This record gives sequence, structure tokens and C-alpha cells, in this order.
Amino acid sequence: MTFTSPDHPTPELSALGLAGDRPLLIVDVDEVLGLFMEGFARYLGGQGLEMRFDRFALFQNIYRPGEDKHIDLETGQGHFQAFFRDAVADMPVADGGPEALARLSRRADIVILTNAPGQALEGRARWLKRHGMDYPLLINSGLKGPIAAALAAQAAGPAVFIDDMIPNLDSVAEHAPEVARFQTVADHRLRSMAPSRPDLHPRIDGWDGLEAAITGVLDAAVR
Repeated sequence: MTFTSPDHPTPELSALGLAGDRPLLIVDVDEVLGLFMEGFARYLGGQGLEMRFDRFALFQNIYRPGEDKHIDLETGQGHFQAFFRDAVADMPVADGGPEALARLSRRADIVILTNAPGQALEGRARWLKRHGMDYPLLINSGLKGPIAAALAAQAAGPAVFIDDMIPNLDSVAEHAPEVARFQTVADHRLRSMAPSRPDLHPRIDGWDGLEAAITGVLDAAVR
């Protein structure tokens, strides 16, 4: 089941097919469940461009082969939109993500909350289903704190938010400080470059450790 959210109110959990009588996990896609940069790099290669993992950035890492200056922002945005329109379903899955969510789904409801262009909805939904993650999907625009807070307020028990981006984690901390937050970065090449705030958002790269930490939050709620 999929919904878009930028121009619509936050849906009721019941509209997502969830009873709202369990804890809630709110999970990002790119660099959390899937290797977005790897998938985007593959797409760019087919367009005669290359992705260089020089910094924790997007368009500033895209180059024409043999050139030292990255492509301009407008061109980068055009390829970004085209990727989400035509190739978003072609992205490697993060190791252990589908299996971890399957186990966690026995104890908590799961909502996938991703920031992506609206045209990504169908392809992203197909990608999730193909990899065994056919959970309610929300396409968001902007910082995720308000929508995460609205979703968490409908759940019974604790809510957990997982994302790779500090601005989204900060936003959730502002709007819903009671929600447990974890940062994770799936692509090994990005981990050393990704900004972190471990004093506010524990960072756990890899689904083995992440699943254990989430389980700890759920266990603590029933003691």
C-alpha cells in the first residue's frame, strides 16, 4: 500500500492498513534499506557520467570522465529526476535489511518514509515488494519531523525512527523527542564522510547492530 504525502495530510495508520495497537518503526529507504548512491552511480554510468565518492554529497560527486569539475546543479537535478522516473527500482538492497524488518514486524508496525520525487512512488513500491519489504510507503518532501511525530502519536507503545540524514533526525528530535532515533549509513564508502551527532542520535551502521538496538527499545517498553 502506498501514499504520497507532500500535498496531503498525514494519513491515519488505519488508512495504511495498520491497527495502531503496536509499536511503530518509521524507516527511511536511501542508504538505510537500499544503496541509493550505488544505484544512482549505475544509472549515471549509462548516461556517460561517473560518480566519485569524494564527499558526503550528491551532485558535487558527479563528473564527466576525465574532468576535474563536477557537473552543474541543474544538470545533476535533471539526472536525479530521471533516475527516480526510470531507474529507481534498480538499486542494491542493504545487507540484512529485509530480514531484520521481517523479524521486527512480528512485534511492531512498519512504515517506510522516504523523501523522493512523486514519480518515484510506483518504482519504489515495486523495489520494496521485490525485496520482501511490502510495508506501507509514504513519499515525503522536506524534513521528516512533523510527519514522523503525527504517525508516532497514533501508535501504541514506543516509536523508532531510522534515517541516514542528520537534518531529518534533528527534525524528529525537535517535533517528537519521545521517538527513539538511530542513524545508519548503508554504503561503506560513505560512512567515514557522513556527518553524525552521536550525542543525540545513536549511529549504528549495519542491520545486525541496528536490529539489536531497536529490539532493546521494544524490550524496554514492556518491562
